Amino acid sequence: MIFLRNKVQNMNKMLVCLLMLVMTTTAYSQSGSRSPYSQFGVGDLSSQSVGFNKGMNGVGLAMRKGNEVNPLNPASYSAIDSLTMIFDGGLSGQITNFEEQGKKVNAKSGGFDYFTTLFRVYKHLGVSVGVLPYSNVGYDYTETSYDQLGTDKIKEVTGYTGNGGLNQIYVGIGWQIVKPLSVGVNLSYLWGDIHQEIEGATSAYSNTLFREYEMSVSSYKLDFGAQLTLPLAKRDFLTVGATFSPGHNLHSDPVCRMIMTNSSITKSDTTSFKINNGLSIPTSFGVGLGYSHANKLRLGADFQLQKWGSVSYPRFDGNGYALKDGLLKDRMTVNAGVEFMPNPNSRKLLGHVRFRAGVGYATPYYYINGQEGPKELSASIGFGIPIANGYNNRSILNISGQYVHRSADNLLTENTFRLCIGLTFNERWFAKWKIE
Repeated sequence: MIFLRNKVQNMNKMLVCLLMLVMTTTAYSQSGSRSPYSQFGVGDLSSQSVGFNKGMNGVGLAMRKGNEVNPLNPASYSAIDSLTMIFDGGLSGQITNFEEQGKKVNAKSGGFDYFTTLFRVYKHLGVSVGVLPYSNVGYDYTETSYDQLGTDKIKEVTGYTGNGGLNQIYVGIGWQIVKPLSVGVNLSYLWGDIHQEIEGATSAYSNTLFREYEMSVSSYKLDFGAQLTLPLAKRDFLTVGATFSPGHNLHSDPVCRMIMTNSSITKSDTTSFKINNGLSIPTSFGVGLGYSHANKLRLGADFQLQKWGSVSYPRFDGNGYALKDGLLKDRMTVNAGVEFMPNPNSRKLLGHVRFRAGVGYATPYYYINGQEGPKELSASIGFGIPIANGYNNRSILNISGQYVHRSADNLLTENTFRLCIGLTFNERWFAKWKIE
C-alpha cells in the first residue's frame, strides 16, 4: 500500500510539473532588453544557459552531471540517474549604463528567464523539456538633427522604438550509445513577434513620416549534440563536446508600412510592403572541452560559430523593401569557466557550496551603416547553495552576477550588470519504499 501510494504521489507530481510547463509557456516573455543595438537583426541573442552555467559565463558544451539540466548540449541528458527528476527555473534582472559623446543614462529590465525539466525514461536515456529565450528586442530613443552645427534650431527629430523577441519551447533526448559516447537532439518550437517603429518629423512638424516593421515567427529549430568522456585517472575525466544546428528559412513574411501624414491638410498616405519567406536562422557549430576532478572541480571552455553572414535580411532602402546581403556577419563566441566545491565530504554547509566564475568574448552578428557592430567582453561569478531538508540536500539555489561591456568605434558604449537567480529542484521521486 505504501508503494502504491508513493507511486500515485509521484505521478501527481509529474502532472503538476507538466501543468507548470504549459502555464509557463503561455505566460512566457523575455527578460527584456533596453539596448538600441537590439534593433538590428532579430535582436540581442540569448546565451540559452541555465542556473549552473550562468555563473560560469555560459560554458556548457562539455558539461555533464546527473543532477543538472544542460540544454546547451542535449547529449548531456544521458547522465541523468534513475531516481531523479529535475526542475530548473530562473529569473533575471539587469541594469545597463549607456554612454555616448560624454552623456550617460541608465535603464533597468528583467523578468522570467527560463524553465527546464529532465528525467530518465530508460537506462542511459534522458528526456528534457523546457522554455528558453532565443532573442530580445527592446529600445526607445530619439535622434535630433540641427540646421547648422552648434545651433539650437532643430531640423528633424526621429524616434525609434521596438519590442518583442523570439522564444523556444523544446523537447530533447540524450542517449549514451556506449560508455564514453553520448548523443542527443533538441527539437524546438520557435515563436515570437518583433515590432519596430521609426517616426520622423520636420522642424515645422507639418510632415511626419512613420515607418513600421512587423515580423511574426512560428517555426522549428534543431540542435544536435555529442559528448565523449575519457578517463584520465580514477577520479579525473576529460569530456569533449560538440553541437550542430542547421540553418533554415522560418517561413515568416516580414511587413513594412510607410505612413506619411500632413497635419496642415489632415492627410495620410500608407504604402505597405511584404517579403515572402523573408526570415532565416543560420547554421551554427560549437565545440567544448571540460575537465572534472571527483565532485570538487570542473573546468570548461567553449567555442561557437553562427554563420549569420550567409543569411539575407529584410531592408528598406528608400526605393522598396527587399532581402539584402551583407547586412549580417558571422558571430563567434568564446567562453571559459570554472566551478569549485571546497569539501564535498564536509558536514558543514560551506563545504558544499559551489563557487563559479567565467569570462567570455563575442563578436557582433550585424553591421551598422556599413560598420561592424559592438564587440562584447563579459565576466561572471556565481554560487550554487544546497537547500537542506529532512530528506536530502540535492536541490540547489543558483545565484550569479555577470558584467557585460559592449563597444565599437564612434558608437554607443554599454556596461551591463545582470543578476540571475535560479532554483534547481532535484529530489528522489522514484525511490521504492521497502516495508520491514
